Amino acid sequence: MAVKIRLQRHGKKNFAFFHIVVADSRSPRDGRYIEQIGSYNPNTNPATIILNADRALAWLNVGAQPTLVARRILSYEGVLLRKHLQGGVQKGALTQEQADSKFNEWKAQRDAKINAKKEGISKAAAEVAKKAAEAESKVNQDRAEALAKKKAEAEEAARAAAEAAAAEKAAQEAEAAAAEETPAENAEA
Repeated sequence: MAVKIRLQRHGKKNFAFFHIVVADSRSPRDGRYIEQIGSYNPNTNPATIILNADRALAWLNVGAQPTLVARRILSYEGVLLRKHLQGGVQKGALTQEQADSKFNEWKAQRDAKINAKKEGISKAAAEVAKKAAEAESKVNQDRAEALAKKKAEAEEAARAAAEAAAAEKAAQEAEAAAAEETPAENAEA
């Protein structure tokens, strides 16, 4: 029986997550499996991987073959490096302490890289939010200026209309006064 370490698709359309399983190569993709050793969620940034590394290593040691994507995940989690180092210990090229120290150094570097990526993502998100807030405040300021300008124009128009009305009223009064004086002058003459 050929045993594979592969992904089993779950989730909904356009939002998949995967179980990492050990299965017979003849079984369907989402069908029977021997053991579930983890999960992989590519929808988060960075992708979330939960893996039982000891069980994965045990299955690799007894001959399970990972698929291409499963191999990438195992490599990312350091399972393949542990298998490589364990082979060196069995051959006598390394001691167990040296192998453990090499793995721990690699793990520290990988964790630092992941944390740097998470910080970069959070900084970028904060920067985008700051720029959006600045753009929104600028738009609001422009709107306020446009409203103030429109209000000032309306007040100016109202003032001009009032002055025109006052001038027209004064002209009418002047005409009325002139008209009153004219009949009085005619009567005197």
